[in-house]
Amino acid sequence: MSYSPPGLLSAAEVESRSFIQKVYAWMSLGLVVTGACALYMASDPRMIMALVQNKFLLYGLMIAELGLVVFLSGWVKTMEVGTARFAFLFYAALTGVTLSVIFLIYTRGSIASTFFLTAGMFGAMSAYGYMTKTDLTSMGNFAMMGLFGIILASVVNWFVQSSAVETAVSYLGILIFVGLTAYDTQKIKAMNIIGNAGSDEDSKEAISGALTLYLDFINLFLMLLRATGRRRD
Repeated sequence: MSYSPPGLLSAAEVESRSFIQKVYAWMSLGLVVTGACALYMASDPRMIMALVQNKFLLYGLMIAELGLVVFLSGWVKTMEVGTARFAFLFYAALTGVTLSVIFLIYTRGSIASTFFLTAGMFGAMSAYGYMTKTDLTSMGNFAMMGLFGIILASVVNWFVQSSAVETAVSYLGILIFVGLTAYDTQKIKAMNIIGNAGSDEDSKEAISGALTLYLDFINLFLMLLRATGRRRD
């Protein structure tokens, strides 16, 4: 049995921290790519209007975005490392393009303040998920059931167009993605295979974890924006 003097981390703990740092680094890079693409689109409102007015293009991009994230979630660990990295960043760029439509709905100041609020909430819950010794599986299962519930409610509200339902979905969504952030961080920490640092498998695990946390961040941001964002006049 290995022994680490008080105040020193064991080799396994050092590797675990290094792994989660890679996850955060790739997630952050994905957010930078998304933000850059969204801001580029927003720099010329004509580009966003062209996207919104061309329903075939808009829905085509949304379907491609959905298909790519499903593909990445299921098969990222079977890809070559370079392919996995490219696919993740391409998905982040595609998300930035489709996400740019928020600049037509909300003020830039509101979008910026919501982003920083999201970053604070995400950071706090992810840190909790990483450090807590409590098993968050039950919370994760409850959050997943809630996620399916708000997806169903959103589909129904697509036809009903109820502002009350939209508000309820937004606030429930905030709670759900706050919980998922903590749960997913704990799950990502646990899935790291100690001893494979620097390997292709380790790199693909980091991309997989980054994708999960990236999705939590983006969805939390959108829920907060819907609930608290200031709309354009």
